[in-house]
Amino acid sequence: MIFKGENIDTAVLSLEELVDYEEDVKALKAKSDSRNERFVSNLIEKYVDSSGSDSVTFPANSSNTAEDVLGLQDNAYNSIIHFRRLNTFPYINKFFEAVNSKLPIGGIFITKVETNDLRKIRLMEKYPPVVNKMYYTSDFFLKRVFPKLPVTQQLYYYFTKGRNRVLSKTEVLGRLYSCGFKIIEERYIGNRLYIVTEKFKEPVFDDDPSYGVVYPMRRVGKGGKIINVYKFRTMYAYSEYLQEYVYEKNSLDAGGKFKDDFRVSRVGKLLRRYWIDELPMVINVLKGDLKIVGVRPLSRHYLSLYTPELQTLRKKFKPGLIPPYYVDLPKTMEEIMDSEMRYLKSYEKSPLWTDVKYFFLVFYTILFKRARSK
Repeated sequence: MIFKGENIDTAVLSLEELVDYEEDVKALKAKSDSRNERFVSNLIEKYVDSSGSDSVTFPANSSNTAEDVLGLQDNAYNSIIHFRRLNTFPYINKFFEAVNSKLPIGGIFITKVETNDLRKIRLMEKYPPVVNKMYYTSDFFLKRVFPKLPVTQQLYYYFTKGRNRVLSKTEVLGRLYSCGFKIIEERYIGNRLYIVTEKFKEPVFDDDPSYGVVYPMRRVGKGGKIINVYKFRTMYAYSEYLQEYVYEKNSLDAGGKFKDDFRVSRVGKLLRRYWIDELPMVINVLKGDLKIVGVRPLSRHYLSLYTPELQTLRKKFKPGLIPPYYVDLPKTMEEIMDSEMRYLKSYEKSPLWTDVKYFFLVFYTILFKRARSK
């Protein structure tokens, strides 16, 4: 039944027409569900012989937990397919760790999730205009802000038991990497994100992942010592486990940042633009881990992209809060390394004069050249 040039919300329908319309909607939904099932089957068949005895599948309505997976026979499966939404799991990492323990290196694990973006689309379509925005705003604070604030975090988990949580794509992929899985393929089917992974190592078993508003980043300090550098969160939770994945997928953009980095949230982009996210790094200056002016504190993976000579020179000195990057505004990786090498060579000869000079040059660049962070 098709209405031409007519607003279905305001159309006056007879009882017979209304019945026909509802049947048409049900038919379209059934057709869409059938098509989605076919897409899911094609995705699974691409990586798994699901008819074989070395594969186990858990349906969407299963109530199994990590303990149920641990009950599977050891060394009996090369693939585990799980159709229950990850949003419903109270202990996601425990479940991933259990799956990891039942698969050999190279074993396939397929799962699905409703991401925060898909949830927003669903809620905006579910409710009428204005109401949908009001509902989504309250849902955002209740399901995404409260679990991350120290004051409300424990209350949130006490009442919800961690079930029906809102998960970002970044958090799910990061959890998977932390639990020993690498991503082979991501595919949106219907209103779910299906993720195909492969076991490549044992889990990290991180008991204290970064999840709060202010979080510690593990960075290489003076002498190669790993230090915790504090920042306001600009990325989704578990982003730190995806550095290598993002680099392999997107490489580097101008200025040395990861290109098209999906780990950065919308609010995070605003905080980064005006350096608000870096305010907690003052704590590191007071602790003595950083100095006022100096090269950026880098992760182990990012530092590994530098030349051996520059890596060695960097480790001789403390990183800094205000980097020499804002003096030269280099664009390519080679230009960034040249800029840091010039600063470090100068600092090696004349520490005080170099930092005073760079301090004023950085503020000149910010004020007159309108330099901004990304």
